[in-house]
Amino acid sequence: MKKTIPLIFLFSFCLSAAASQDELFELSFEELLDVNITLATKTVETPTSVPSSTTVFNRQHIQLLGVANVYELMNFVPGMQSTRGDWVGAVPKEHARGIYLDSGNVLVMLNGQRLNDASFGKASVYAPFIPVEIIERVEFIRGPGSALYGSNAFLGVMNIVTKKGANQVMAAVGDNGMYQGAVSLHKAFDNGLTVQANTSLYRDDGDKYFEAQVRDPVDGRFLEIEFNWDNWRFAIHNTETRLDEFINLSGESKDNRHTSRNLGVQLEVNSSWHNSITNTTRLDFIKHDIKSAGLIASAEVLQLENGFFVGPRWQSRDLTLNSETVYTYDESLNVIFGAEYSWEEQSRADVYTNYYNAETGQIFVDEPYFLGGLQVISNHEPFKPLEASFDSYAVYTQLKYVLSESITMFTGLRYDDVVDIDRKLSPRLALIYQFNPVHTFKLQYGEAFRVPVSNELYSNDEVTSGNPSLKAEYLKTTELVWHAKNNNWQIDLVLFDNELEDFINLIPVDEAQSRFTFDNVFETSMQGLEFSGTLHISDNTWLSSTFTQYIDLPFNPSYKKFGSLVFNHRHGDIQYSFNGIWRDSITVIPAVLPDDPEFSPYHQPSHWLFGSTVSWKVDEKQGVALQVQNLFDKSTDAFDPRRYDGRVPQKGRQIRLRYTYDF
Repeated sequence: MKKTIPLIFLFSFCLSAAASQDELFELSFEELLDVNITLATKTVETPTSVPSSTTVFNRQHIQLLGVANVYELMNFVPGMQSTRGDWVGAVPKEHARGIYLDSGNVLVMLNGQRLNDASFGKASVYAPFIPVEIIERVEFIRGPGSALYGSNAFLGVMNIVTKKGANQVMAAVGDNGMYQGAVSLHKAFDNGLTVQANTSLYRDDGDKYFEAQVRDPVDGRFLEIEFNWDNWRFAIHNTETRLDEFINLSGESKDNRHTSRNLGVQLEVNSSWHNSITNTTRLDFIKHDIKSAGLIASAEVLQLENGFFVGPRWQSRDLTLNSETVYTYDESLNVIFGAEYSWEEQSRADVYTNYYNAETGQIFVDEPYFLGGLQVISNHEPFKPLEASFDSYAVYTQLKYVLSESITMFTGLRYDDVVDIDRKLSPRLALIYQFNPVHTFKLQYGEAFRVPVSNELYSNDEVTSGNPSLKAEYLKTTELVWHAKNNNWQIDLVLFDNELEDFINLIPVDEAQSRFTFDNVFETSMQGLEFSGTLHISDNTWLSSTFTQYIDLPFNPSYKKFGSLVFNHRHGDIQYSFNGIWRDSITVIPAVLPDDPEFSPYHQPSHWLFGSTVSWKVDEKQGVALQVQNLFDKSTDAFDPRRYDGRVPQKGRQIRLRYTYDF
């Protein structure tokens, strides 16, 4: 894949430009390790005291990694990966602890608000592009989180925290027609009201793929406004993403279309009594919209003048009321009580297609029923069962008890009743033993679940057929953790055992594997090892790495071994960062080989994907950075079972030149 802006040209341009502000390009070793973690327990913990396997990225670290989309941070998290796959619009797909599916096994939140929806279950279908330019920090839980967060907090949790108190303008240009602008504004008024706004526009034309020269353009827009006054908080955000062309529902075509939006609102009030009891009550509402159509059959295959395109024009809405009370007796005892009501509904289930028989109300692929182009067909009868609603009730509690200076215990329990589907009890227990100031050992146990969504229960289209008898998936996880830290290095080693029950997977309903249904078909176990470490080489240089090794084969072909490496060095006003993502090889041989002499089974050799960021500082307010992903333009494929040969091409080299100004 050839790029339109040579690397040498951008490098020369940067040398004549200004540089960047302190906080983005002078990340110290201490700042890298000295992080507070609230996601795992809703109490402020450190890497030593947190009772879950966690990874945290702050704004400085994110900028050094040079990623554009927040999902790409998963590639630097032990036990997680993110690739581009085939679903609707080739949205990001999460690999988490050996599981590589589309069903939403990782809960994604934006400022604590769930982005996973009731129709597909995945956050990335409706919000596939979240720009890092508006992000303050991202916290990951690796492993179960249902004891606090309920369904979808199955194999992991990602909480994205947007910028607070920032006044900044950012502009970027890159190859393939890429341009981006972002603005963060903060204003404090005399009456105590504060306002924060974050907005971003990202656009690129994409690379060319396949013989048809199909591109993978991205058009992403983000807007958020937050008001804080006294003990009240109100926030509203809107995202819109277009991912046209490329691969959609297994077919690539210049005429593929994908547009997704979500609109979220949060209202929160905080109260306190007697300095020991606090309460946070929050009302969340979010609406998801998607209009997407992919090539199912080409004109050549159909022997018609036009190919057949189809996809969802769906909408879902979620309303959640949560009230949480925290009682702090003293430094040794903290108790959390919470209650939650959630209403989810798939409110629209139209079809987006270019063939339709209006008399029968059915999609019928034949020349007389060609619509002249893609059109939305409202009230499509086969999709009517998808218009379902789900009510759920939950109560939960967590206790933190410091038994001694060296031993701390966390215990928690959550009960969820998803009406007419399933009821689940999700316990957790963690014992933390600080052997000495350097070494800490942890024993962690947790259970988690994921409720089937409307697409799995009631779908009826050309690709999938639902199963109303599905039950919730269930997971039991045990972790042994060694955490070690001194002034010059930090190490985390996690051994985990996952026991999965009633696991939902796609099952082909025909020999050609062109249509699938869902079933609770699997009970299995998955063991693995996760390593992360950081080394302080000098005052201006540090090195960090991750490595994951699964003992069992991943569920659906995915990487059994993978890791990352990040090197950072500061020299005067210039900071250099170099990173690499390593993935082991994958080979997939079909049980029945197609009768095609040109067919070759999927094979992706082991490989490295390198990236680099070079940043320059001139003064305290402005700066420039050159960011390159996939530095050597490595051509790779991810596996997807819906593709004929399993291959989904991944992105080639991406170059960005970004300018920032603080005011």
